[in-house]
Amino acid sequence: MNDIIKTDWQDYRVIATGDGYKLEDFGGVILLRPDPQIIWRAPFDMRKYKGLHAVYERSSTGGGEWNIIRPVPQDFFVHWRSLKFSLKLMGFKHTGVFPEQAYNWARIISMIEEANRPISVLNLFAYTGGATLAAAKAGASVCHVDAAKAMCERAGQNAKRSGLGDAPIRYIVDDCVKFVEREIRRAKHYDAIIMDPPSFGRGPRGETWKLEDKIFDLVELTRKVLSDQPLFYLINSYTTGLQPTVMKNIADLALGDFPHKTEAYELGLPTEDPRVILPCGTTSITRYIY
Repeated sequence: MNDIIKTDWQDYRVIATGDGYKLEDFGGVILLRPDPQIIWRAPFDMRKYKGLHAVYERSSTGGGEWNIIRPVPQDFFVHWRSLKFSLKLMGFKHTGVFPEQAYNWARIISMIEEANRPISVLNLFAYTGGATLAAAKAGASVCHVDAAKAMCERAGQNAKRSGLGDAPIRYIVDDCVKFVEREIRRAKHYDAIIMDPPSFGRGPRGETWKLEDKIFDLVELTRKVLSDQPLFYLINSYTTGLQPTVMKNIADLALGDFPHKTEAYELGLPTEDPRVILPCGTTSITRYIY
């Protein structure tokens, strides 16, 4: 677990946790956000923390809204290694970055650099581009796919801020499954696939997406766009029931066409209390063996 919490953030930290909330510092902007896994008692009243900018208040009917305590800049920034991310207060308590993914970004960079050959990456449900920028920083060409136009635009802005404005990145606004189906028909292939699918969602016609019901078929589908010499396949999950062993089983069963080794682990973030690690979902990485 120690390796998994070495995040290399320059200006992000978890100050405290408890009573269903986490108190975080995003480059000097202090936010209090709910987290259902934080079932222990808070060390102090975090709503009274000096310098607190905003609290995301949950609604009994679902969702919630930001309660602004102090003025929050329209955009604020955090830095990971040489990458720079623009943040803002967004719906569903989001800010535009998942800090725990920094561990995976480091893994992505190492795997691509160690390949010592040109690597093409497909990043699905790619959000604001953390994994995209990591892969591009390591020298890969990247196809960044997300259904939300605003997220693709923000990813492009983050690339420019990180000195990767001219990197070989394609930004595709599309439904990820439909895009992959078209790539299959076009006989397009990629050396690495990254995906960070949502736990739950609804489609444009009201259809329901539940990751537990869809993930195996999704992995089987995307396997069809792997190249003849794939490098890795990385899956993230924030769904509580999908434990590391479940994720490993899915990867090993659905990606069995090539000799490979899969590892799965729980992500975590350090907090200022050395006794507490904040759990942050599960990742599986399948690396191919030659």
